[in-house]
Amino acid sequence: MEFHVGLLFIDGVGIGKKDEKSNPFFRAQLPVLTELCGGTPLHLPFIPISTERSEVIAVQATLGVSGLPQSGTGQTALFTGVNGAKKFGRHFGPYPPSVLRPVIAEKNIFRQLKTNGNTVAFTNAFPQKFFEYVESGSKRLTVATLSCLETGIPLRTVNDLQNDEGISADFIRGYWPEAGHPEITQISAYKAGKHFSKIAINYDFTIFEYWLTDHAGHKQKMNEAVEILERFDNFLQSVIESVNLDNTLLMLISDHGNIEDLSTKSHTRNPVPCILVGKHRKKVASTIKSLTDVTPALLKLFIDR
Repeated sequence: MEFHVGLLFIDGVGIGKKDEKSNPFFRAQLPVLTELCGGTPLHLPFIPISTERSEVIAVQATLGVSGLPQSGTGQTALFTGVNGAKKFGRHFGPYPPSVLRPVIAEKNIFRQLKTNGNTVAFTNAFPQKFFEYVESGSKRLTVATLSCLETGIPLRTVNDLQNDEGISADFIRGYWPEAGHPEITQISAYKAGKHFSKIAINYDFTIFEYWLTDHAGHKQKMNEAVEILERFDNFLQSVIESVNLDNTLLMLISDHGNIEDLSTKSHTRNPVPCILVGKHRKKVASTIKSLTDVTPALLKLFIDR
């Protein structure tokens, strides 16, 4: 039976306090996220939410390690099932340390799914200067990007973007002229959601990575944080409208807190949200407590079906 998973990874989003002064979730207009979360923005104290079409749980991102969670080790846990922070001895980021690269190469979710016979796709498109950066030998890459390179999954290019077969990291393609591609014109985040759905229907497992939320959190600028969140909500609306939720599970998850508390420039130790929409959402929600549970839960879902 046909089945798809679409994973929307949204960097640096935790569940914060109910505070309009510091938490942009209480300033932004987020009709889709608000509806999925039971009619109110997520906040602490948190109680799991179950609606007619969604399950929302809080996921532990501290990984049993002191200090502030970071992207390198947190994303390793998320995309491999291995507790990167414990293996390395501390939280580390923004990119994974060299000691974790063999773990990522061997155990990343793309490789494990491919071994199981599933088709996989990473939808983010990259400008030419990024490929030149990679060819220079740099390993300062996100875990998802590094996983693709280690697994032989081709990264999407400006040509893919032009053919609507790749998604810009900002959805709207705003930075591409500055990145050396003046031929690229802007689109709406809603239209980018249509493109994601068009790609996802051809693969068993499809990921998009949205890192602007983490950047906005570090900047501590409320207006920018609100705009970034509203753009994501517009994208999410389009995806939910476009995919067939009878045979698709959509998962929205983060790696650590940040944007939910603009009173600090740093990350937070808050739990991160996991929002599940569509097929098997209750089954998956019941098995995830920590970032390390996500990859095993999704692998089991594909194997069991």
